[in-house]
Order: sequence, then C-alpha cells, then structure tokens
Amino acid sequence: MPSAKARIGIAGEDAAAAYLRRLGWNILERNWRSRHLEIDIVAEERETLVFVEVKTRAEGGLQRPFEALTTTKKERLCRAAQAWLEAHDAWSRPCRFDLVCVTSRAGTYHTELIRNVIEYGEQSPRHSLGRRDTSWQPW
Repeated sequence: MPSAKARIGIAGEDAAAAYLRRLGWNILERNWRSRHLEIDIVAEERETLVFVEVKTRAEGGLQRPFEALTTTKKERLCRAAQAWLEAHDAWSRPCRFDLVCVTSRAGTYHTELIRNVIEYGEQSPRHSLGRRDTSWQPW
C-alpha cells in the first residue's frame, strides 16, 4: 500500500491529467520511465509534444508546487525527454516542458498550468545528445 505522500502524489497526477484532457490535450503516456529517468505525463497539444512535470503540495505548506522544480530536476527532465524522443523516434516533433502545479486541500485538488518552464539554452550543454538536437527544441 502506498504511503500517504505517495497517495497524494498519485491523486495530484490524476487531477493534472484530467485537467489537461479538459483543455483538449491528448495524453500519450503517464509515468513513462527509462532506467532512472521519469516523465510524469507526455501529452500532445495540437502538433506539439508536451513533457509535463506534476508537483503536488498541500495548501499552506512550506513549499509551493512551482518551487519544487529545481535546476537539477530540470536537467533530469531534459534527459528524460531526450530518452523519450529517442525511444519513439520523435526528434522531428516540436516540444516543450510544462509544469502542472497541484494544491491539495481536504481531499480536493486545484490545478494550475505553467507553460514553457524550461527555456532554450537554460540547460547545461553536457546533457545534449549532439546532432539529434534541433533548433526549436528547448535544450
């Protein structure tokens, strides 16, 4: 049985996926893994692939959801997205990184979408896969 923290995280991801579907997005995958890398949600908004990180926090907690997206987490997200693109031979697709912030309060969940949380050039070049990268990708 998952811990209370894990149950809240799962419920937050469920709320985020439902929110994105209401926006008309197509959810391609949830909790996609490649070894130690993970992407919470891979979705399509029109022609764009969107790698979505979900952060769930209790309302009134010490940290707001967006504060949990650290530089290290962004680097891991870039590596995970590159692995996903490689696994799906999807290098020609435009993509971006979004964050869904979920705030829980008494069993209810409030969601907020923050688009483009990783900008081009923000990540370290050591994570680049070289010639597979294209100019429109956010790394």
